[in-house]
Amino acid sequence: MTDSIMSKAATMEIPINSNGDTGTLPEDDSLEQDLQQVMVSGPNLNETSIVSGGYGGTAEGIIPTSSIKGSNMHHSSSSSSMAADEATRGVAVEKLETMKKWGLNTYKCTKQIISERFGRGSRTVDLELEAQIEVLRDTKKKYENVLRLARALTNHFYNMVQTQHALGDTFADLSQKSPELRDEFGYNAETQKLLCKNGETLLGAVNFFVSSINTLVNKTMEDTLMTIKMYENARLEFDAYRSDLEELSLGPKDAVAMARIDTAQQQYQVQKDKYERLRSDVIIKLKFLEENKVKVMHKQLLLFHNAISAYFAGNQEQLEQTLKQFNIKLRPPGADKPSWLEEQ
Repeated sequence: MTDSIMSKAATMEIPINSNGDTGTLPEDDSLEQDLQQVMVSGPNLNETSIVSGGYGGTAEGIIPTSSIKGSNMHHSSSSSSMAADEATRGVAVEKLETMKKWGLNTYKCTKQIISERFGRGSRTVDLELEAQIEVLRDTKKKYENVLRLARALTNHFYNMVQTQHALGDTFADLSQKSPELRDEFGYNAETQKLLCKNGETLLGAVNFFVSSINTLVNKTMEDTLMTIKMYENARLEFDAYRSDLEELSLGPKDAVAMARIDTAQQQYQVQKDKYERLRSDVIIKLKFLEENKVKVMHKQLLLFHNAISAYFAGNQEQLEQTLKQFNIKLRPPGADKPSWLEEQ
């Protein structure tokens, strides 16, 4: 039965080669992380209230004799108490059932993780997809470094522009108070003011570059990685229920065992559908992410190159034209810091 089921799987099962000797295994912190990840996915029972009718249980639902005014009131209060007690018991049973299912699922996943780590089990592997996922994680790290450096550049350049602005004001003041050096201080003041103006224009371009890279890294890529995490959890659950079904299929075939196999078959199919659905979602998101990344970076790298080149060439007209080309609006006069710094 298991062979016919697994022959239809979209991915392949690759056994893990290991002798299972724990004494020769290197230390691997990922085992503890995987186990923690399985445990934190449990249900929230903070609001669970379980009423026990046995000795030492709560006094909820007990009617004090002082509150009995007559036979009608006693009957009404008893009915209300019984209804409330039944409702509470129903909620408790539902919570316990949820806890039972979560515990069983956690046990199966934990068993699968340990089996994979010690080389005693097998895992479903999609080599092409996993290679793409690794490329994405590596790309995200590199883009995060670009973002960090671009922010540092913006900080340093902003401080330089502020210094040029202050220096220009000082030169202008000294031009008025030093008649013998009026011309020298005057054209130096004009030069610093022009540099300050061009610097503010360049800051507008660099801020736009930083904002776009930040959106790409911390929103677009992060969203795809969250879907990948869900896919990896689904893969673990799929393999756990697959292994369980395989073990049952190798056992006896009496009526009780066949009933358990049928149940395991249904659970396996549910996990398989979930795994294949998330696998499809990851493939689609990776495709669109790559297209979006190329489109965004093509525009942003062109902006960054044109703005930097125009600034250091002293071409004010080209610098302003670059901002118009990419529809970038400068901050109004009097703003103290670049917009992205205020958003942090």
